Amino acid sequence: MDKATTIEQLKTIVKPYINNQEAFENLNEGTDFINDLKVNSANLVDIMLDIEEAFGIEIDNQSMEKMLNISAALTIIDTKLSEK
Repeated sequence: MDKATTIEQLKTIVKPYINNQEAFENLNEGTDFINDLKVNSANLVDIMLDIEEAFGIEIDNQSMEKMLNISAALTIIDTKLSEK
């Protein structure tokens, strides 16, 4: 799966939880879930669960703690998919 496709899937997943539309419209690898998109920590857990379901992967707690921005999410998703 290529990076652009994964980013588009992530946009669909995070859209219901964002509180900063401008940051969402300019979403890129450097976009931070909490600082840029203004996602609260409870919703961040919901995003992780939605990512697991969408990609058919399981994200361990250690990986979840690292998934604070789009770049980290892409890396973790790619790693988990390659382990399948």
